Amino acid sequence: MGKFARSWALAKASYGVLRSDKELLVFPLVSAIAVVIVAASFVLPMFGLGTFEQLERSDSLPPVMYLWLFAFYLVQYFVIFFFNAALVGAAMIRLDGGDPTVADGLRIARRKWLPILGYAAIAATVGMLLRALEQRAGFVGRIVIGLIGVAWTVATYLTVPVLVVRDVGPVEAVKESTALLARTWGENLIGNGGIGLAMGLLNFAVILVGLVLAGVLFAQGLMVPALAVVVVAVLAILALALVQAALSGIYSAALYRFAVQGDAPAGFDGVMLREAFQRKV
Repeated sequence: MGKFARSWALAKASYGVLRSDKELLVFPLVSAIAVVIVAASFVLPMFGLGTFEQLERSDSLPPVMYLWLFAFYLVQYFVIFFFNAALVGAAMIRLDGGDPTVADGLRIARRKWLPILGYAAIAATVGMLLRALEQRAGFVGRIVIGLIGVAWTVATYLTVPVLVVRDVGPVEAVKESTALLARTWGENLIGNGGIGLAMGLLNFAVILVGLVLAGVLFAQGLMVPALAVVVVAVLAILALALVQAALSGIYSAALYRFAVQGDAPAGFDGVMLREAFQRKV
């Protein structure tokens, strides 16, 4: 309960930063739109060329499909990391006492576009390797590969803040992220998990209330109001997803600053941060 209380307090502190700069929500919103556009630009040509029908008749992917998938991963990761870097950069300005704008965040990300592209290439390579291994593995193997994927995600959690703050390449940024995690956080990302848990509970509440209201209205024959409730619930879930993405970016910026400088940003309790992330012995 003590760990959960600290995690909840950290989530509220991150929300305080987001409340001060609501324009930080623009970055995950634009990122989500760009990701959908990129996905459509890769998937729709496959429909037009009948690629999916060919894949159904084949037991393995042709080499050209691996290149196509790598390009898809590369562009998707670049878009995600670019706008995440913009979010983290703007959050860093706020944590240092400034008043960032959307233009400030985008300027920081544009200045780092080359190392961000390099990091996207690394992530795309890892993603392709894990996908290829997963296709050839059995049930237990898929579980192990899934755990490896989780470990990679955890180890690279601070890579974007490192790229934003320091003038290093993607390989050095990944190494530094891993070192910071091993030295400062240990095995448990309790705070970030607290944000995920809090947003998960809110999502569950929205879904539950939406289903109950829509079911009641549908049973009474009120189709239009029932559909309206469903639409509102879906929009609420999307809004919560944007908030969670923004909170995660703010949290990573705050934790990187704390891990490197040893001081707590405004709105964050240094003792709380130190206790929330257990140091490895």
